[in-house]
Amino acid sequence: MPETLRYAGIVGVGAYAPQRVLTNEDLERMVETSNEWIVERTGIRERRIAAPEQASSDLALAAAREALAQAGVAPEDLDLVIVATNSPDMFFPATACLVQDALGARRAGAFDVSAGCTGFIYALSIGSQFIMTGAAEKVLVAGADSLSKMVNWEDRGTCILFGDAAGAVVLEPVPEGYGVLSFSLRADGSGGPLLTLPAGGSRLPASHETVDRRLHTIHMQGREIFKFAVRVMGEVALEVLRKAGVGPDRVGCLIPHQANLRIIEAAAKRLGLGMDRVFVNLDRYGNTSAASIPVALKEALDGGYIRPGDYVVMVAFGTGLTWGGALVRWLPEARGRAAGVAPAGGQNELPGQDSPP
Repeated sequence: MPETLRYAGIVGVGAYAPQRVLTNEDLERMVETSNEWIVERTGIRERRIAAPEQASSDLALAAAREALAQAGVAPEDLDLVIVATNSPDMFFPATACLVQDALGARRAGAFDVSAGCTGFIYALSIGSQFIMTGAAEKVLVAGADSLSKMVNWEDRGTCILFGDAAGAVVLEPVPEGYGVLSFSLRADGSGGPLLTLPAGGSRLPASHETVDRRLHTIHMQGREIFKFAVRVMGEVALEVLRKAGVGPDRVGCLIPHQANLRIIEAAAKRLGLGMDRVFVNLDRYGNTSAASIPVALKEALDGGYIRPGDYVVMVAFGTGLTWGGALVRWLPEARGRAAGVAPAGGQNELPGQDSPP
């Protein structure tokens, strides 16, 4: 272990969204809703839906390959693979192990992180600390979800919200002064019942009754989740800025969890940021859960929303209840690669979206 903490950085970013597009107009023919109702309340216009044969590991694999290619890192050089997901291929083995094997990352450890839609922030903080302490040199962090397979398509309160996608980043040591300057991870388990997938675990094992009662689908108290999110998104963004001694006026780009446009606008207002400094793509993808932030990060980079040396704030909330944030200062020169994570303390097309993993 090094005598002083190193800085960890994002040197490659990848993303993948399935081919199938489900629009609000499509949903009008499936459930009692309307395009106007969905847009007014969420800002979502369409979302991507995984094919029947696609699991979360397939989405993560496609994003991981792109991130590794951009970073110029061979799979066999990875020390660790972390996948944040709420829709694993199965309870075990871990989705990360499936990705590790498919990549050919033979010498890497692998595990999953379950922290709701905040999962990528949790996984990013874990992966960066492996780099910071010298325990690892190259870490792959992915967020992948296919929640369309877990929604009740007759419940307009949930089926309109979620889409499927994956995003991934590669972490390596980077020069001092850049990267994740601070991060914050929070949880309040008393709010857990507000957003659940009740059955299938040890509390309510699968049975005819649980299937008949649709307890294997997402159950959400939307109004309470909305109030919670409006409160914590702005708070955690300010917290990571305070930890690093960086003022909100120095933020170049805010990348929030893409769940609801009104929640995003409230967070931006709390920071005093104009929406021109906030990246939003939920209109085309909906809520992709743990994939939300890395997919948005990839599009923000591709679209020129993040410039060398920029301070980038990433914030999320999710089931648990969990919430968290990270402040990243982008490297001054990308040198043909992405840049980003350090010590503790828009709307362009998604590349590769038409190619199955």
